[in-house]
Formats: sequence, C-alpha cells, structure tokens
Amino acid sequence: MSEVKPIIRADELARLREDTVWDVVVIGGGATGAGIAVDAASRGLKTVLVEAQDFSAGTSSRSTKLIHGGVRYMKNPRDWGLVREALKERRLLIKNAPHLVHSKPFILPTYKKWEREYFTVGLGFYSAMTYGGYGIGRTSSLSREETMSRLPGVKAEGLMGGVQFYDGQFDDARLNIALMRTAHEHGAVTLNYCPVVGIDYKSGWIQAVNVRDEKTGETIRVRTKMVFNAAGAWVDPIRRMVDPEASTLVRVSRGSHILLDKSFMPGETGMLIPKTRDGRVLFAIPWHDMLLVGTTDVEQRDAEFDPKVSEEEINFMIETASGYLEKPITRADVKATFAGLRPLFNPTATGSAGSTAKVSREHAVIPEFGNMITVTGGKWTAYRKMAEHAMLVATLRHLIEPRLCVTKDLPIVNDERFDPAAIEVEAEKSDAADEKVIAYALHCRDYEAAVTAEDVLYRRLRLGQMNSARTEALLPKVAAALEGREWTPDAAPEVAEVAEVVEAVEVTEAAEEGKDA
Repeated sequence: MSEVKPIIRADELARLREDTVWDVVVIGGGATGAGIAVDAASRGLKTVLVEAQDFSAGTSSRSTKLIHGGVRYMKNPRDWGLVREALKERRLLIKNAPHLVHSKPFILPTYKKWEREYFTVGLGFYSAMTYGGYGIGRTSSLSREETMSRLPGVKAEGLMGGVQFYDGQFDDARLNIALMRTAHEHGAVTLNYCPVVGIDYKSGWIQAVNVRDEKTGETIRVRTKMVFNAAGAWVDPIRRMVDPEASTLVRVSRGSHILLDKSFMPGETGMLIPKTRDGRVLFAIPWHDMLLVGTTDVEQRDAEFDPKVSEEEINFMIETASGYLEKPITRADVKATFAGLRPLFNPTATGSAGSTAKVSREHAVIPEFGNMITVTGGKWTAYRKMAEHAMLVATLRHLIEPRLCVTKDLPIVNDERFDPAAIEVEAEKSDAADEKVIAYALHCRDYEAAVTAEDVLYRRLRLGQMNSARTEALLPKVAAALEGREWTPDAAPEVAEVAEVVEAVEVTEAAEEGKDA
C-alpha cells in the first residue's frame, strides 16, 4: 500500500455515532485484538476496534522482541505441536512484515563437558521442526574460537564452545501499530483511549457495547452482532460487565527486562542462557543499538496498567547475565527497565495450578454470553493463528457469515516516509535529533493515532524502553508539539504517566504562566 490513509479521530467517532449494527466489535488493541481486527476487516466485515489505553500500551509493547517457537518448550513433548505451529507463523510473519520482523542468529555458549553436543542435538531438533519450507537458518556446533568471534563480549574463562541457531526478532509495538493501521486500511474503525464502560446484555445476547472517548468524555452506544473480548490481562473485568459472577479465566505473570549499553555485547548475534535458577532461559539480545536482557516470570495478583520491575528482578538479571559476559554489569549500567503482564489461560481458575511458569502458553477461544468470544493466552508469535481460530469459532456459531481468511498472504502496512529506528538511535545518544523526533511525532499524531507524548516515545519510537533520562527530557517537547505549542525550558508542561487518562496530559496552570520548574 503506497498511500496510507490518515487516521482522523473525529471521523472515527462520527462513524461510531451512526446508528449502524456492526458485524464485529473487538475489545482490546494489543496483538490479539489488532490481529482479529485485521482478519475481520480483510474479510469485508464491518469492524470496530476499541482500546482503553494506547494501542499496545499493555503487554504487547513489553515483550522480549522475539518471534519464536519457544526453545524452552522443547523439553516437554506435549508442547511440540505448539512449537511447530509457532515456527510456521514465524516464517509467515517474516514474509508479510519484512520491515519489522527478521531472522536473528543466537548462540548458546557452553562451559561444561558434553554440553555443546547435548544442545546441538536439542536445538537441531528445534530447527528441524520447520520442515516444509518454514526454516530461517541452520543450527551449527561452534568451537571455542568461533564462539568468541561470533559472540564478542562472551565470558572467555571456561568457555568450551557454543551452538548457533536462528529465531525471529521484531519490534513489538511498531508491529502492533502496523496491524492497527492495516485494519484501518481495510475499513475498520480503530480508536485508542476509548474504554468499554458498559455492555447491554438482554435475553442471553449482547445488544451493544458502550464506549467512552477519554479525550471528549463522550459515551457512545455501539450496536453489534458480536463481540470479541481480546483485552489480554483484563479480559475478566470485561466479562464481569456481562456477568458480575463470571469465573476467573486468566492468571497474570510479570515478565521484566533491563536495557544495557551495547558495549557489553557489541556484535549483532544474540545469546541464549539455557538455564536460570528459576528454571527458565534468559536472552541477551542486541536491539536498537542497545542490549536487551530478559525475561523473568513472577506471578502478579493484580493486572496493573503499568507494571514495574522489582529490584529483585533487576538483580537477578544482572547476576545471571554477568555469569556469561566478560564485562561486569552493575546497577548503574541499567539505562531503562520495562515489564509486561502475560495473560495465562488457567482452566482451574484457582491457585491450584502452581507456578505461572507451568501454566500453558496455549491460547483459548471461549464462546460465552450468546455472542461474545473471549480470546486469551497465547503469545505474540501466534497472534495471526489465534485470530484465524477465533474467526472460525465465530463462523461455526453463525455469529458472522462464512468468508475466507486471507491473512496468510496479507502484507502488513509499511509506511516508508520515516525511519523511526534510525531516529530513536540518534535521539538516544544526544539531543541533536530532537527536531527529527518532533517531526516524526506530528506524523504519528496524524497517521498513527498517537494522542500523547508517551504514545510517541514509548511505542511509535522506543526511547521509553531504551533510555529513561532521554525520554524524560523529550516528553515535554513532544507534548508541546502535539498540542501546537512552542516549548521553552522554563515553561515545560508536566507530562502524566501513560496509564492516566488523556486529559491529564496538559500543561499546568503554573507552567502556562511561565513559572520556573
């Protein structure tokens, strides 16, 4: 698509106000919801997508940036089908969004006798599961010298060799925004900062969904034939708008990450640490000219909009990664942190299932309340398959008319007018690129539905996950540009947290009067 349509919020709201019965309303603008909206709209269905925050503001912008089958699931043969399916989806995504997804070499360094041979067999089997033309690279055993050459920064003491394999790397938030824009290009109404505040449910059937535009405070009743509940970690609160006694379908696990300077691992190859003290794996991955380390798995009772990384998690990642890197890591080396919440489908609905690390990562498609389908669980890699599955269930239940799925070969929007990756790398290093950031922010406002400075700096750009200090410095400048004001250092607005409503992102009265900070 060479010409991409602007997204005009007033026009989107005007379409919602029309007394139309929509084919599909999708609640949730993360990977799952955006994927469903793309599938529905590309089938020609009248589709609405609403998100309480910004698109991908929740879990879908806070992943480990991997499109993968799941190396650690290989130890359980019952998960091999899940791995094979994810590896097929990985190849499809590289084909449909090559501007956002690419293959990435990884090396697992080995320090024990026979460890290299053991992991060569295991990772070789992982790669072999891509039979049928879905492979992206071969697994190979490396000598000590080859490992040090291909993985600069790896700890040399005791190193015996390594195993190289390939997986997919992507930018999660940008892919989410691209999916939203793809749905919009196919005719869907797409609105962020538009939470569901009520559901009209009569005689065993959902009649309408009531949404509130946080920018204007207006509440709009949206009539629909069916609803997809794709709210991620927040699917249960949506369900309880229909039935206050609805059982709990989702348990929440927090996965955290730290960002370091690339000097700790200056090459372009990622590292897999095969086992941590909590039984997981840990990745150290070059990402946007930095080094991303993660992730953890900590059960969290409440689904917060902006989960925080604990000091215990930070220390755990520093300690684990330091055992495999030549250059020591200190707390002061951590430039930024971020955490996301995994929505894990838990059929037991109680704490009896044990650790969240053991709860299935498989997705669930659950028809309920007559014409609602709740979609939860899963992971980024499988978003397209999850959407296809959800649409099939809706078709079989006669909630939508039968139409072919076309997303296997559907290109995802690529807007080439800006190079956000280059802009953010420049902006992370100094303020010399601030004007480029401002120009891109205005583009995001007009074409990518950005409303706040956080929308730009945390999701259209990724500075919020790269460098906290630079992000804080840019927030007031971007906020002023989005509001059409001239920014000066002694009149900077206070910028609210992204979890707050849009109205909070305004210049304070004191700042408007030029009061010194």
